[in-house]
Amino acid sequence: MVAHPVKGGQNPAYRPSGVTFNLGLSIARWRGMARSSRSNDWGFPRWREYGASREATKVRLCDRHGCEEPGNCPAPKSPNSPERWYFCQAHAAEYNRGWNYFEGLNAEEAAEREQAERRDASGYEQSRYQSWAGSGDGSRSRDEMRALEVLELETDATFDDIKLAWRRLAKSNHPDVRPGDKDAATRFQAIQAAYDVLRAAEERRTWKPA
Repeated sequence: MVAHPVKGGQNPAYRPSGVTFNLGLSIARWRGMARSSRSNDWGFPRWREYGASREATKVRLCDRHGCEEPGNCPAPKSPNSPERWYFCQAHAAEYNRGWNYFEGLNAEEAAEREQAERRDASGYEQSRYQSWAGSGDGSRSRDEMRALEVLELETDATFDDIKLAWRRLAKSNHPDVRPGDKDAATRFQAIQAAYDVLRAAEERRTWKPA
């Protein structure tokens, strides 16, 4: 007796007339549909929308040779110059540590600048300076603050502290101690100018009419 397949879909071997079934082809088509419908959002749809609508942004690189970080921190190229370098945060900090505000000025010119700044300062400028000065007592000018920085002193340093720091730094950077060292010679000049600014300020602060 020959068994006949039961119609109606109960027997998996049954196929309607005129219809062929290729399981391998169907799986291949399904995989193709899956690939074509897969986006580049890696499961996060917002990524695709953000990337698709975002335009290329121009980034200014740090002016330090060889650095690939964004240059977001402006720094003056020289005293009283409007031209600026643009460094990354790390190289801006490095540049500021070596910044010589008194470069190109002799002691007399540095003292004159400090005096002119005091003479021309308005009430607004003074209040702005006090805010910038931080823990200072508000009686020092900006040139004094920079001179203290050159001498590696805090804002509340006394004049005795200033003299001790000046002697120590001047001795360690003196041309006789470090002959041929151009950087030391530059630092020595800055140290001398800084001390002259602070000495002149101290003389004015302690002057009394005869």
